[in-house]
Order: sequence, then structure tokens, then C-alpha cells
Amino acid sequence: QVQLVESGGGLVQAGGSLRLSCAASGRTFNNYAMAWFRQAPGKEREFVAGIRWTGGTTYYADSVKGRFTISRDNAKNTVYLRMNSLKPEDTAVYYCAAVLTSGYSGIPRGGYDYWGQGTQVTVSS
Repeated sequence: QVQLVESGGGLVQAGGSLRLSCAASGRTFNNYAMAWFRQAPGKEREFVAGIRWTGGTTYYADSVKGRFTISRDNAKNTVYLRMNSLKPEDTAVYYCAAVLTSGYSGIPRGGYDYWGQGTQVTVSS
């Protein structure tokens, strides 16, 4: 059973930084893509950033490109999202997600099978 546990959310002022962590367990993730999504109040959940567990290829939504960095630590089975230059519009619940991608070399922007419980990020102006 895949388990994803997020941590690291909180309250930060605009311009500040946070690092989210996603501890993954339950299987070997070599053929998985991992991603961060977010959902703001009254809005649909949106893709933020993704990474392939093997190789480390990354992809970012335009709204966070240049400010957010996704990375993974294979030894700790953990995926990170470093968020710099935070804006009030980054306020949302952030979710970690995983999907098996055998035979596909890209990073899906949807169709993820496994989700964490979410962690709140609030950016004050």
C-alpha cells in the first residue's frame, strides 16, 4: 500500500520561503512520477511540479517556474518542493501525488493514483 505523507506547510509572509516534504512508502518508486498539486479555496486542484523518480526529469507549471524547485532524495524516499518568493496567490493546500509510468518517459499532469493528505500553505501580504 502506497503511503504519501506531506509536511512543512505553514504561514509565511510574501517574499518568504518554505520547503515541503513528501515521505513515500509502500513500494519501490523507480518507475513512478511524483508531483505536487495545490488547491486554493473555491478553485480546482492544479498541477504545480513533477519529477521522475529515476533520472530526475522535472516539469513545472508556468505560475511557479523560476520560484519553485522539486527534488527527491532516493535514500530517504522523500520528495521535496522548495518554494521561494512566495506570493499570496500561492496560498493553498498542497498535495503530494504518485503515479506508475511504465512505458512513458514524461511527467503526467493528471491521472495520479496515490495522494497524500495535504499540507496548508498560507502566504500573507
